[in-house]
Amino acid sequence: METTTALNVLVLVAFGLLIAVTGGVLYLTVADWRDRRRQDKENRENRVQGRYKRKK
Repeated sequence: METTTALNVLVLVAFGLLIAVTGGVLYLTVADWRDRRRQDKENRENRVQGRYKRKK
């Protein structure tokens, strides 16, 4: 009986850690995606501004 309880606790801890790690990976993936989008937007804006400066 005690072995079953210990195994149940270990299984719950394992699932908790799995959920925490998965959430962390998802967070970092979304943060990196948003950062790349922001950098791409800034690069496009800088290129457009550079074209207008050269024409003047």
